[in-house]
Amino acid sequence: MKQKTPKKYSRRDVLALGMGAGVALGGMSFGAWRLATFWERSTEVFIAKANDYSGELSKTIEAGLRELGVGEAQIRGKSLLLKPNLVETWPNVHHVCTNPAVVWAAAETFWRLGASRVMVGEGPGHCTDTVRTLDQSGMSEIIDVRKLPFVDLNRYELFTLPNQGGFSDLASLIFPATLREVDIVVSMAKMKTHHWAGVTLSMKNLFGLMPGSVYGWPKNLLHYAGIANAILDINSTFKPQLAIVDGIVGMEGDGPIMGTPKKAGVLVMGSNLPAVDATCARIMGLDPLKVEYLALASGRLGAVRERNIAQRGETIKSVMTPFELKDYIPAHQNLRLKPRPA
Repeated sequence: MKQKTPKKYSRRDVLALGMGAGVALGGMSFGAWRLATFWERSTEVFIAKANDYSGELSKTIEAGLRELGVGEAQIRGKSLLLKPNLVETWPNVHHVCTNPAVVWAAAETFWRLGASRVMVGEGPGHCTDTVRTLDQSGMSEIIDVRKLPFVDLNRYELFTLPNQGGFSDLASLIFPATLREVDIVVSMAKMKTHHWAGVTLSMKNLFGLMPGSVYGWPKNLLHYAGIANAILDINSTFKPQLAIVDGIVGMEGDGPIMGTPKKAGVLVMGSNLPAVDATCARIMGLDPLKVEYLALASGRLGAVRERNIAQRGETIKSVMTPFELKDYIPAHQNLRLKPRPA
């Protein structure tokens, strides 16, 4: 797909953008258009066991989606953008980025369900050379060899929306126009700890939607606004309809790049991102209500408390795999999930 040269924005430009900069789509605001039936779906999360990346992941993903009520009727004729987590990594390393096998399996699933178009889009935050990131992560294999279309979200035509969250001081948010060209966006995060956010899952993964041509590397303007606040603002203004988290091999310790591999052996899926992230946190042995952005999202953007999430597939207890935290990292303090009284 041809990349378009975006307008350059300074930090002053971003902070000064007014509330009247929203974009309309055929008389309907983008926010209203995006609030499709997927977002109104009841809060259910599916946990699937997946021991490695060589199994029949596409069938696993399809089974999970169908359990959540997502089938041909929801996908047929639709265009989808798969948004993996791609950061600076090294060849043949499986715990840093969303594994290409999971992304390809999701693409196969959506094609089988009748999707008219499936593409991958990402705006890597740590490396300005997106081609290098694709090569290092192994994603080039499915993009170049298997010809799955890719869009560099860091360098594309832009549009602006008023900040619907109001958690930070950012009046507006600037997105790549690709998001207006697809029907469904799927956040495909990696299950990892994070040295600033506590965890990085499907909601934090949306930092990769925000163009580096505007927000810098590693999306510095969002960090200045406060990471938790920026996560909530992005997820309030733009709500993806699905999340699939790669927890087959995740990362513990000093994530999101310098941590160590942690095999959790799961894929976690849902249509409500706070509920998906809360479930992932519990699988990691962490209390989601101690994670700042999830505590703020609870009851505002979705369900975080366990009693409000209908668990499908495996139980949390059967797959729980405590991830290592680092005592010297402030964001890791007091995150550990306390055992329930006997």
